[in-house]
Amino acid sequence: MKTTKLILLGVAAMALSACVSSTGSGSGNSEAGFIEINPADNTSDRHLGVPNHLSNMRDAGIWVDPQGCDHWMIDEGVEGYMSARLDPYGNPVCSGIAPPTVAVGRYRRGT
Repeated sequence: MKTTKLILLGVAAMALSACVSSTGSGSGNSEAGFIEINPADNTSDRHLGVPNHLSNMRDAGIWVDPQGCDHWMIDEGVEGYMSARLDPYGNPVCSGIAPPTVAVGRYRRGT
């Protein structure tokens, strides 16, 4: 049992060490310990080998929060995305399309 715990601890340490940059703080970046895989464009998902821009994901749904305001929801199979639905002035949209804490739409098509 002790050997198993030591092996698991070693594997966890090696897995976590892959997340830390060895450049230290000499790069001038305040988050020098983190690696940004795609620093220029965070609107696409490149984890499956096929770039899929959020604007191409047509199966969005709307989730209504407990206060009754809408949130856009997209589920592309591996990851999901959610953002508040806003009017042109930046105010939340509370349309009443569904009861609070209920989701509507075709968002599950990606799963």
